[in-house]
Amino acid sequence: MAAPPCPDGRCDGSGFLYDVEKRTARPCSCRPARLARKKAGAVQGRLPRRFREVSFDREPLLSMERTAPHVIRAVRAYCRNIGGNLDEGRGLWFFGGTGTGKTTLAMLISKTAMEADRTVAIYSLPRLLGMLRGSYDDDALYSLNDLIDRLCSVDLLHVDDVGAEQSSPWVLEQLYTIINTRYEDGRAVLVTTNLGDPELRDQIGDRTVSRLHEMCETYPLDGEDQRLDGHYDLPEPAQAPSGAGRWLSDADRAWEDADPDEPPAYGRPRRTA
Repeated sequence: MAAPPCPDGRCDGSGFLYDVEKRTARPCSCRPARLARKKAGAVQGRLPRRFREVSFDREPLLSMERTAPHVIRAVRAYCRNIGGNLDEGRGLWFFGGTGTGKTTLAMLISKTAMEADRTVAIYSLPRLLGMLRGSYDDDALYSLNDLIDRLCSVDLLHVDDVGAEQSSPWVLEQLYTIINTRYEDGRAVLVTTNLGDPELRDQIGDRTVSRLHEMCETYPLDGEDQRLDGHYDLPEPAQAPSGAGRWLSDADRAWEDADPDEPPAYGRPRRTA
């Protein structure tokens, strides 16, 4: 795979400037960013299939813009200046009940960051901590300290479902280490949680919540569980032509098209039949 071009227009994409006559090489100005991207590569997450087409112009964002216009305005503004916000270490924190759109908004922001060629790590908190626990295995590729260092090096760390993991001294210490290191380095965090401030402090500790308040703008999302509604305010679907076979809804078609070997998206059980 060819190296990406030099953003400064100086080197050939290798990260070095060569003097053929003197047979010497020196680092290009783009090399620190290349090294940081390589370090982040081990923990960068792909966008789950369910959220790859998320957009301000599609549901559920259209309905959310009517019920929570101030939140959507804030997310639009954040995405318009995604580079500046990440460079300044400004994060967002969405909290509210199940199915109110927290993860959808967070995935939209992560998608925008990826499209801006920024490094992004996307994890639910239980999965993140499971990965850290796995670093103690004999065949682990990275040590715990190395994984934490890599998690702290990405431009945006997106942690979904904070507070879902059972608390323990080890959990609290690892989570605080990651959040505090990113706080000290001025790197952005994107957080979603079902818990309010008092419950979250009980679950992940006062120190971590205090850091998150300093790093993130907080936005509540209220309302009923949209997943239980099963629909939005959309036109009635057209009827299938006679003899055209079984009519599939968009949701059914998503299941039909799903790759059975791909891990399920957040909150979706794997199809068994």
